[in-house]
Amino acid sequence: MPGPMGGPRRRAGQTVEKAKNFKGTTKKLIKEYLAKYKVKLLIVFIFAIGSTIFTIVGPKILGNATTEIFSGLVSKLSGGTGIDFGKIAQILFTLLGLYILSAIFSFIQGFTMTSVVQKLTYNIRNDLAKKINKLPMKYFDKKTNGEVLSIITNDIDTLSMSLDQSITQIITSICTIIGILIMMFSISWEMTLISLIILPVSGIIVGIVVKKSQRYFKMQQDYLGHVNGQVEEIYGGLNIVKAFNGEERAIKEFSKANKQLYQAGWKSQFLSGLMHPLMNFIGNVGYVAVAVVGGYFAIQGKITVGNIQSFIQYNKQFTQPIGQVAQISSMLQAMIAAAERIFEFLDEEEEPKTLNGITETEKLKGNIEFKNVKFGYSTDKIVINNFNANVKEGQKIAIVGPTGAGKTTMVKLLMRFYDVLDGEILVDGHNIKDFDRGELRKMFGMVLQDTWLFGGTVKNNIKYGKEDATDDEVIKAAKAAHVHHFIKTLPKSYNSKINEESSNISAGQKQLLTIARVILADPKILILDEATSSIDTRTEIQIQDAMDNLMKGRTSFIIAHRLSTIKNADLILVMNHGDIVEQGKHEELLEQNGFYADLYNSQFEDCNDAIE
Repeated sequence: MPGPMGGPRRRAGQTVEKAKNFKGTTKKLIKEYLAKYKVKLLIVFIFAIGSTIFTIVGPKILGNATTEIFSGLVSKLSGGTGIDFGKIAQILFTLLGLYILSAIFSFIQGFTMTSVVQKLTYNIRNDLAKKINKLPMKYFDKKTNGEVLSIITNDIDTLSMSLDQSITQIITSICTIIGILIMMFSISWEMTLISLIILPVSGIIVGIVVKKSQRYFKMQQDYLGHVNGQVEEIYGGLNIVKAFNGEERAIKEFSKANKQLYQAGWKSQFLSGLMHPLMNFIGNVGYVAVAVVGGYFAIQGKITVGNIQSFIQYNKQFTQPIGQVAQISSMLQAMIAAAERIFEFLDEEEEPKTLNGITETEKLKGNIEFKNVKFGYSTDKIVINNFNANVKEGQKIAIVGPTGAGKTTMVKLLMRFYDVLDGEILVDGHNIKDFDRGELRKMFGMVLQDTWLFGGTVKNNIKYGKEDATDDEVIKAAKAAHVHHFIKTLPKSYNSKINEESSNISAGQKQLLTIARVILADPKILILDEATSSIDTRTEIQIQDAMDNLMKGRTSFIIAHRLSTIKNADLILVMNHGDIVEQGKHEELLEQNGFYADLYNSQFEDCNDAIE
């Protein structure tokens, strides 16, 4: 059910996430974003007050019409002129005019506020999009994809909706409370005091219900998380569940969690559901008291019948903005908590861009030297101890070793996804820290084990590394990657739409498309991290030939687990525990009968065992 301003209604007792620094975040939101729209916010403030005032005056004028009708009836019974319909019409037209003005003012403030909020969230989204491309890789090592996406989607939506509703609602609610109190006191201070006595009684009841229901709301949220997690886990691995006949066990576990959710859910909803009838009952008792006292005052001539009617209307309206203020409090807490997470993201330390005179990489050839390189993802966990290697332009370098040896880490350091803790990496004698990161990465083409395709056409995916490529160049690259034939089988050939979730493209075909992308980019240095891991043996042979042709004249780094694929490498670097333990060509390393020979022979033993 929607709340008073069209937003989601929050149940009494439902827990609200609170900001760690409410005051500081609010100040930052106002200073850095809302302050840009001072004039528009002033318009919102003025028109919101105007709209509220016109609405508040309405019941008093309507009461005058009631008094006029009552006086006319009494006059008619006494032999007088009766009801003055002209005066009543004048009062009603005045009331209609006020309500039209109120609607116009409300429309203007609503339109203005919406434009402010949408422009503000547009700017914040732009800031987030720019920021995410400036953050270092170590940030994403600490955060899950879901956490980052939640900031960019959920937190922005929460900020947008809450901000749109809360500012105008705060203004109108406060103005309504003050205005109604003034109008009620102007009618009868005695009846106003009777109405105000009801408030602490309502507060006590709300407090009791909230205290009881809050515990169950928290349990409900916890159990909901368990149920959702269980459903996601089961459906994510449904083939495994079915393969091991785990359906019955999964159903029993879900039924148990679902029952716990049901128990907590109905108790929390029942208790919070009591709020409305209890508040109605107390409110009705107040109306009865006001009606009795008002009738007594009317008999004594202290108050008119129309004023009694107006007062009862004001009395009914008085509790609504108080409830709205309570709801706004929860909304503000959620909004500031969302804004706090957004600002924390925007305040994260950015990846430094260095420009020390070397900005061009076009004339560089691809000679690379690792000198005493030391690195750890944290200072207390060093993964590269003392890495030294000298790679000449055009060489094909294979990096092998067991899992966790530091193979992929070396490539990340080479492309400056991370910076070394000690030592240096040189490209043609220049320290890579002296390059602008973007300029440095122009030299590299990378094919990873995990493929990445974006929503778009096959052609645009291949052209990602070279947007100005011609159609002929795209086709040539696809043929070199042995993916042209597959593309021609698609409904619209190179103009077919694909994405990462495309079900009509196998993992191997996705890998071939990413290889075609690198071939088209024509980089000086190639990095192939298990590039053929998702490809069948026959296709791998074809790709190997294509990659051999591509790698001619280019410095190439190949990370491979299948040692049979790197026999023709110019140099094999054997890594273990962050250091090079052996280096040389395939035959030389086998003759040494050391660590590499053990790795190579163990793979063939595994293959023979599998065949047997």
